[in-house]
Amino acid sequence: MFRGRGWSFGFRSAVLLYFIVLIVFPIIGIYTQSFSQGFVPFWESVSDPLAWKAVLLTIKLALISTLINMALGTMVGWVLIRYRFPGRSLLNSLVDLPFALPTAVGGLMILLLLGPRSLFGQMGLEIVFHEPAIVIAMVFVTFPFVIRAVQPLLEELDKSEEEAAYTLGASKARTFVRIVLPSMLPGIVSGAMLAFSRALAEFGAVVLVAGNIPGKTLIASVYIFGEIESDNPQGAAAVSVLLLTLSFVILWFINLVQARRLGR
Repeated sequence: MFRGRGWSFGFRSAVLLYFIVLIVFPIIGIYTQSFSQGFVPFWESVSDPLAWKAVLLTIKLALISTLINMALGTMVGWVLIRYRFPGRSLLNSLVDLPFALPTAVGGLMILLLLGPRSLFGQMGLEIVFHEPAIVIAMVFVTFPFVIRAVQPLLEELDKSEEEAAYTLGASKARTFVRIVLPSMLPGIVSGAMLAFSRALAEFGAVVLVAGNIPGKTLIASVYIFGEIESDNPQGAAAVSVLLLTLSFVILWFINLVQARRLGR
């Protein structure tokens, strides 16, 4: 029994050490660096017009990509759970491709498909190096979140409720809105919040397709990289703190939604 307790204590200590070294210390380091020269330099860094525009642009485009993913993710999750068709297993596997694929490769794919030398570029459609390309990159890297959050809820949904609604004369659309959608809503919300948080921090896919024009297509993550390249870690940390704090708020909201769903 003592050996078992010793093994358990060692395992918990290792997990706690991992959490402290790889998560807590870096977070503390960012906040410390951002305020290392005092509050006034921190405020000057975050209120710089280029920094502020980069953060606002990032939030705007992340919101747009999240709304797109909410619609697409809900439809794809519904199709994968409720329908059987050839290639379904392959499609279900491909959903997780953005998680496994390096984001820079995703950006290169978008560049090749939508760039000036692509069919769209030859038709005169300017997508790459403009805001639509950033949205497409964000949608690509965050595509699985809503789908994977919705699928378990659909699998748990009791179909007898839908059948009862049909028996009472409800249409398919009304049944979906009144019965299915409320059951899916917690997954849609939590998946959307995770997608939004992930889109805020995207760098690899965006840097290749954004154009990085200050005040127009320069997003926060690329701005942070530029500040590091310019030997201004305090300015980079200050903008990072804004994104990190926003991500903390999002994670807190997700936990609140999940706790309410579980009735805690």
